[in-house]
Amino acid sequence: MLSANYVGNGTIDLREAVPRDPGPGEVQIEVAYTGLCGTDLHILHGHMDARVSLPAVIGHEMSGRVAAVGAGVTAWAPGDAVTVMPLDWDGTCPACLAGNEHICQNLDFIGIDSPGALQPLWTVPEGVLVRLPDTLSLEHAALVEPVAVSVHDVRRSGLVPGERAVVIGGGPIGVLIATSAREFGGEVVVVEIDPTRRQAVADLGFTTLDPTAVDQVAWVTEWTDGAGADVVFEVSGAAAAVLGATALCKVRGRLVVVAIHPDPRPVDLQRLFWRELTIIGARVYRREDFETAVDLLDRGVVPAEHLITSIVPLDRTADAFAELAAGRAMKILVDVQSGREASPAGAGTAVSASGSASASSAAGGAA
Repeated sequence: MLSANYVGNGTIDLREAVPRDPGPGEVQIEVAYTGLCGTDLHILHGHMDARVSLPAVIGHEMSGRVAAVGAGVTAWAPGDAVTVMPLDWDGTCPACLAGNEHICQNLDFIGIDSPGALQPLWTVPEGVLVRLPDTLSLEHAALVEPVAVSVHDVRRSGLVPGERAVVIGGGPIGVLIATSAREFGGEVVVVEIDPTRRQAVADLGFTTLDPTAVDQVAWVTEWTDGAGADVVFEVSGAAAAVLGATALCKVRGRLVVVAIHPDPRPVDLQRLFWRELTIIGARVYRREDFETAVDLLDRGVVPAEHLITSIVPLDRTADAFAELAAGRAMKILVDVQSGREASPAGAGTAVSASGSASASSAAGGAA
C-alpha cells in the first residue's frame, strides 16, 4: 500500500508501506479520510523537524472503520466507525499525575511524534479511539479533531452565555471557534483580512471585520458599550494580531492563544497590567471535547459542507498541501483509500515551505 510521507525540505513523498498488525491492546483502522491542517503545514515548513522522524507518515484528523483488533481488545469490532483522539500519554509525569494527561510532559502526539493517518491501514492503541454514530458520515467525521480543538479553546476561555467574543482569524479553526462559541451562548465577531474568507465567514451568519478597513479597537469598543470584549481568541498566528489583541479586551478580559507561533511574539504587557488581563494557552483537547465535537457535527451545528473545500485521492496529497499553503482552501480531505495502490510516479513533489498568512491562520492548538 502507499502512504504519504513528509521527507523534509518541504516535500511530501508517496512511499510503499507495510501495514503493521495490531498487537495486544491495539486496533488497526482502515482510514477513510484524513484532513490536512495548519499543524501539518507547520511540519511541512520544517517547524517541527526536531520532533518528527523522517520519513514521517503524518496526519491526525481522520475517520475510518476498525479493520482488525489485537489480543485483549473487546470494546471494538471490525466495521465499527471511529475517529482517533491522537494523544498517547505516559500517565507518570507531573502533568499526568495532576490530571492534565492531555498535555503530558512526554506526550506522544500521534501523527507528529509517531506515524499518522495518511496511510490506508493505521494501527493505534485502543484507548485513543472515539466511537462515531451511524448518522454521521465519514466525510464529516474527519472534522471531529479540529472541532474538538475549538470546543476545548472555548471551554478554556471560560465563556458563558451572553459574553462577547472576538475571533482573530477566519480560517478553519477560527470558523470552528466562532461556531462553538456561538453554540455555547456567546456573541461573536470574526476579524479576517482575506476577503474570500471574510465572505465565507459572513455567509455562516457571523459579523466580520476587515482590520485594514475598520479601526477594530474602536469598533469593538462601540460594540461592547465602551467595555471591550470579554474574550479574544488569537487564531491568526500573525505577530501584528498578537500585539493588538490585548487592546480588544475588557478589564479582566481573557486572551486565548490558539495559533501555533514558531517564533516568540511581542505582547503589550502594559495593557495586560493596566486592565488585569488573563492570557490563556489552549493547546489540544480532552476526551469530553471529542465527544462534544461528535455531537455538534452529528446535529449539524458545525457547517461541515462549507468547510470542506475538496476531497482528493492519496496520490494528490502534495497538491493538496500546495493549495493549503497558498491559502486557496479552507479544509481539504484526503480520500486515503483512493489511490492507495497507485503508481508512485511523481512522488517527491516539492511543496514550498514559505506558506502564507492564510495558511498560518489555519493553525491552532493541535500540537
